[in-house]
Amino acid sequence: MTKPSLPDLLHAAVTSVGGTERPGQVAMAEAVAEAVDDGTHLLVQAGTGTGKSLGYLVPALAHGERVVVATATLALQRQLVERDLPRTVEALHPLLRRRPEFAMLKGRSNYLCLHRLHEGVPQEEEDGLFDVFESATPTSKLGKDLLRMRDWADETETGDRDDLTPGVSDRAWGQVSVTSRECLGASKCAYGMECFAEAARERAKLAEVVVTNHALLAIDAIEGAPVLPGHEVLVIDEAHELVSRVTGAATGELTPGSVNRAVRRSAKLVDEKAADGLQTAAETFERLMELALPGRLEEIPEDLAYALMSLRDASRTVITALGNTRDKSVQDEDAVRKQATAAIENVHTVAERIVAGSEYDVVWYERHDRFGASLRVAPMSVSGLLREKLFTERSVVLTSATLKLGGDFNGVAASLGLSPEQKTAEPGPAEADADSPLWKGLDVGSPFNYRKQGILYVARHLAQPGREGSRADMLDELAELVEAAGGRTLGLFSSMRGAQAAAETLRGRLDTPILLQGEETLGELIRAFSDDPRTCLFGTLSLWQGVDVPGASCQLVVMDRIPFPRPDDPLMSARQKAVEEGGGNGFMAVAATHAALLMAQGAGRLVRASGDRGVVAVLDPRLATARYGTFLRASMPDFWYTTDRNQARRSLAAIDEAARATEK
Repeated sequence: MTKPSLPDLLHAAVTSVGGTERPGQVAMAEAVAEAVDDGTHLLVQAGTGTGKSLGYLVPALAHGERVVVATATLALQRQLVERDLPRTVEALHPLLRRRPEFAMLKGRSNYLCLHRLHEGVPQEEEDGLFDVFESATPTSKLGKDLLRMRDWADETETGDRDDLTPGVSDRAWGQVSVTSRECLGASKCAYGMECFAEAARERAKLAEVVVTNHALLAIDAIEGAPVLPGHEVLVIDEAHELVSRVTGAATGELTPGSVNRAVRRSAKLVDEKAADGLQTAAETFERLMELALPGRLEEIPEDLAYALMSLRDASRTVITALGNTRDKSVQDEDAVRKQATAAIENVHTVAERIVAGSEYDVVWYERHDRFGASLRVAPMSVSGLLREKLFTERSVVLTSATLKLGGDFNGVAASLGLSPEQKTAEPGPAEADADSPLWKGLDVGSPFNYRKQGILYVARHLAQPGREGSRADMLDELAELVEAAGGRTLGLFSSMRGAQAAAETLRGRLDTPILLQGEETLGELIRAFSDDPRTCLFGTLSLWQGVDVPGASCQLVVMDRIPFPRPDDPLMSARQKAVEEGGGNGFMAVAATHAALLMAQGAGRLVRASGDRGVVAVLDPRLATARYGTFLRASMPDFWYTTDRNQARRSLAAIDEAARATEK
């Protein structure tokens, strides 16, 4: 039988989801097929509306080897597993003469733990919870949630937290889930045969396509112990998020609370001398943390070094003792011991890492109004880790609507540990070093006509934003733009304080309803914003990337300022300094690249469908006047550009009038 052609397969898949084939999607599918066949790597920028999911799923399925797809958001995971994959598999089945299986796989703590549900939480966490399971009519929200989860456990086939509707708080879920370190293991657990996490792993082992998240991919790469099944092709969607997710997975943290929990969990399981030693070290650490001021620690102070060495040594003693003792008086001791060991191993690992003082790590204090101080350690860069762990044994495809920053792929490629693009600009043997992964970059564009659908307006006349203080002129400009747009505004702010100040000001000036992030769940806010075109939604970081509202409800996207990282951000400033010490431009490599990525994502909120029209307004004159402004604008969609405030207002009024006409 003749092997079906890629165009035929793609056509069948696109038809099955009710879509339209686009040139960019075809170009992407062909490039993915070529990279997979050659065992090389591909970075694909595919704009909104390209249909990139099918652009990589079809060639991956046609190849016939196992593929892992890693995404950053739950929304895309659900889209793949509940819509794209079922339809694509059905459409390709007659042509491929096989029906590829697919499965979702997440970290263990995302699945309900039957042992934890039925046997209870660690003893020191049980206070106030014991009666929850005994009472038929609990009064607290936590108690009601726990009983609801117990009922749900008898109904659910997956045990996946995201399948529980409505959801529950992190505290409630923590009572019925365990981390991989706390897990007893299927062979030792009384509920091992029914375990939801183990069932998910088994389904993944049998599947040709495994959908997971960036966090699990990072753990699989960093910890060395395989979590994902072996695979020949790795697709990383929403790839602009990968570096931050891997950095998060490689970050260690110590707080007085986490250390004290480790002490409580282990105290009843080890001899008094070991327990007292750990208690003393924990108290010394807690006293120091009460005085901690936020900021980077380029050198570890002597008193902190002493406290950390005490924690390291005392926790090592306790870990040894936990392995040598057994206490028959402790009910279900294996589970309690496992959880105690997990907590104390984390303390030991992080304390030892900070004491080691690697030049490749950044250490800093953070202080949170609610949770107090924490001590954190993160890698200066994850590029070497990614280069070594991701690109050696499989073909990797990375795709997103924002991978080209400043006009090329080099910034993103460098953060991933890849050599500059020009080394493999043409097909054929690359000129790169022998150990440099071979890769190509491809921009397949977007089906949207950005220059006709959108305007990029920069308020050049405004004063430059300072670090502190209100910006009265910016708020005046914002009010005028929102009024001209008739509402319909997504306000993206670089800080929560800025979003709150803007919401308070405009609520006092305009009749337009202003929704503010934090006053309701994000899902509810986005629904309300989408349902009422006269409404505005103001918020910060998650709105820059998480809003998909096509149509007349979002015709003005406002950015209050260029979202550079805070000058006092310990990790970003350390990375910037490292680039400068290496002879590079630290500001452009770190701060400007960070801002460019967010601005590209933020501007992408405006045009989500072929009929969308609107304005992206940046209320920071530096985008028009500073030398780096050209780099930032080149990273955004190619909207028609102006600094004329009257033109921006006239355009918004005309778009509003047209929208009102269709709404009648």
